[in-house]
Amino acid sequence: MTQPSVILATASYDHTIRFWEAKSGRCYRTIQYPDSQVNRLEITPDKRYLAAAGNPHIRLFDINSSSPQPVMSYDSHTNNVMAVGFQCDGKWMYSGSEDGTVKIWDLR
Repeated sequence: MTQPSVILATASYDHTIRFWEAKSGRCYRTIQYPDSQVNRLEITPDKRYLAAAGNPHIRLFDINSSSPQPVMSYDSHTNNVMAVGFQCDGKWMYSGSEDGTVKIWDLR
């Protein structure tokens, strides 16, 4: 199956991440996220990866892969991760947690 040109990603407390084809509204991929609820999603600037913030970690998924496994996991927060984002060129990821910390992650 070819990759849709416009992708939407959704997640919630149902422990799933869903990828949607924006033009048709069709869900074309679902990833189970059994570790926790998903608090926040963010796509990298190059549109290759999706960061999913949970409790107390962040999982990075390859958008173009059919694998349900994350390519990387960031686990040093000790409570719900409520914010995640990327620097404009994608070299750094930031996160904020209910543990009272903000972290900067080197993705290179």
